[in-house]
Amino acid sequence: MNARKEERILFCGAGGFIGGHLVADFRAQGFKKIRAVDIKPFDHWYQRFDDVENLQLNLQDKAACQRAVKDCALVYNHAADMGGMGFIENNKALCMLSVLINTHLLMASREAGVQRYYFASSACVYAHDKQTDPAVTGLKEDDAYPAMPEDGYGWEKLFSERMCRHFTEDFGLVTRVARYHNVYGPQGTFDGGREKAPAAICRKVIQAKLSGQHEIEIWGSGNQTRSFMYIDDCVYGTQAIMNSENITFPINLGSEEKVSINQLVDIIEDIAGIKLKRCYNLNAPKGVNGRNSENTLIRKMLGWEPRIPLRTGLEKTYAWIYDQIKSGKSEEAVVNRY
Repeated sequence: MNARKEERILFCGAGGFIGGHLVADFRAQGFKKIRAVDIKPFDHWYQRFDDVENLQLNLQDKAACQRAVKDCALVYNHAADMGGMGFIENNKALCMLSVLINTHLLMASREAGVQRYYFASSACVYAHDKQTDPAVTGLKEDDAYPAMPEDGYGWEKLFSERMCRHFTEDFGLVTRVARYHNVYGPQGTFDGGREKAPAAICRKVIQAKLSGQHEIEIWGSGNQTRSFMYIDDCVYGTQAIMNSENITFPINLGSEEKVSINQLVDIIEDIAGIKLKRCYNLNAPKGVNGRNSENTLIRKMLGWEPRIPLRTGLEKTYAWIYDQIKSGKSEEAVVNRY
């Protein structure tokens, strides 16, 4: 089911990283009836467009969800109180409260006759005991059960996945769910406490280079492994999953290009043309020891998977963050909810 340009489409969390890129892409495709919603003040949105219907709403409230979904055919839900591992490990209750957003949006979507609903889930739903080894094999979709997800954030995502499933089974609301694996790129958080590893390391390398203090703090041993998906792949994959007729279950959306955090630093140092002394903070939040996407299902169902190499995406991300820092911009004062 491909979206029709005469239909109104709702993007929740549109002032955030992924939501902002989705709105930008739909505008580029020629969609005119776009409603963008976020809790942040408009001047704190990463991307905002004057020809889009922009609303500042707290989607934890059902009445706000009802207003948001009115007359919408499609709903993309990327709204959540979240961030990188430092935020997730220290704000479990706030992460759990995002369940109100998805629950009330599902209820409002059902009442409003929404045709199709998309929920952005996370690889944090995967069972912890399958991620203890940095040499982890890719996580398959059925590795989420028996359930032992990331505490707080992962439990909220897993519960919300089940809510989508049961709204489909019981009420006929067509839902699609993707499990994102570490999305990165320009126009996102790079400091302030909610940034994820690629942006955080880009920022630290840039600051070390500009300050002349050639040291970098790395959380954990640096041997933890992850895969990282560039935002352009995420935007394409999100729409392909939403439009699919046969992906009726949560599916991985992530790269299979696994690297250690130390290797990630190597790449960014090479982009910057600098080598830094590494100081390892073993007491800092570091997450699971190993996590990587397994893309057999998405290749089978869509004939596609994320394709942008990590080095290519990091070059673009580094350049954008460098420009932000050189121009004196900082995200530290931004309230990065949604």
